[in-house]
Amino acid sequence: MSLFDHSEKPIGIASDHAGFERKQGIIKKFEELGIPYKDFGTYSSESTDYPDYAHPLAEAVESGECYPGIAICSSGNGINMTVNKHKGIRAALCWNPEIAFYARAHNDANILSLPGRYLNDEEVYEILVTFLNTPFEGGRHQRRVDKISCE
Repeated sequence: MSLFDHSEKPIGIASDHAGFERKQGIIKKFEELGIPYKDFGTYSSESTDYPDYAHPLAEAVESGECYPGIAICSSGNGINMTVNKHKGIRAALCWNPEIAFYARAHNDANILSLPGRYLNDEEVYEILVTFLNTPFEGGRHQRRVDKISCE
């Protein structure tokens, strides 16, 4: 399986220092395949704070500037919690392709969150391919997604 033929919108991607290496691996693959992306940082492995990159990524996905988004930190939890503070975001922390499949098919996730220190590049690629190629099923799942926001 390979990455999908992406739309004209760039895929947004952000990480902290702990996710930097995985982010760079994804960017390399995007560049090889000609997939448009927007990198929200960080730009080195020097210690940094994930919210500084998560909020701009979430805002870009919310506004429609980017679709979908990818967020990476050490465990994936902190950056996932941060992007999910945004009303229009449904980020899913995925550590295998099956979880990524259901995040898209049943939850219409628009940001893929990854645990950068616990996955290798091959595992990340399998998860990413699944996430990007799985459509939202709608139907009964739409009813549930509509109930997620508290506002």
